[in-house]
Amino acid sequence: MDKGRGTAAAKVAPPRLSAVELQDLEELQDPVFRRGDRYENLRFNRAALDGLDLGEAVFAECRFDAASFNDAQLRGTSFRDCILAEAYAPVFQGARSTWRDVELRNPRLGSAELYESGWQSVRIDGGKLDYLNLRGAKLADVLISGCIINELDLGGAGATRVRLEGCTVGSLDLTGARLKDFDIRGTEFRRVSGLGSLSGLVIDEYQLGLLAPLIFAHLGVRVL
Repeated sequence: MDKGRGTAAAKVAPPRLSAVELQDLEELQDPVFRRGDRYENLRFNRAALDGLDLGEAVFAECRFDAASFNDAQLRGTSFRDCILAEAYAPVFQGARSTWRDVELRNPRLGSAELYESGWQSVRIDGGKLDYLNLRGAKLADVLISGCIINELDLGGAGATRVRLEGCTVGSLDLTGARLKDFDIRGTEFRRVSGLGSLSGLVIDEYQLGLLAPLIFAHLGVRVL
């Protein structure tokens, strides 16, 4: 029995993550941010980007410490080989943005509008997000650990090798999602919608007990 369980567990492909190593960064005291500009090998300490239009901008090998992004326009913006530590934004506007080899450390985001975005080798460590909108997004090799997410919306998203580790999720919407090796073992959740799109989801025995009544109700099965 134990051997069979070990074999099954080994078949779950974990996220393939690349460590973000940033060295010799130039720190700008009064940075000027403009739409469509490219920023490379820079460090921003407590930068205030609130309300700025940074659409189509590119940040490569940059580090943000305690930056405020409230209502900044990040539509189509690219973050590559970046670290964002203690990022803050009641409203985070990042639709159709690109995130590749990025670490988000202890973010504090209210409504994170990241629908139709692309994530490749992304890690979120700690923090709290009220609403994470990833509808229609494409995720590959993503690890979210120790994070509180009140509402996680993956409607219509494609997600491969995604792991939620030690997280607390209030509401998880998987309606129309395409999942492969989407591992939520050890994560607490209260509500799950999109029960017709659970293929590719990896859960533990405790979570099976939580999901079983919902699945039976979805299939029209009554237990008397």
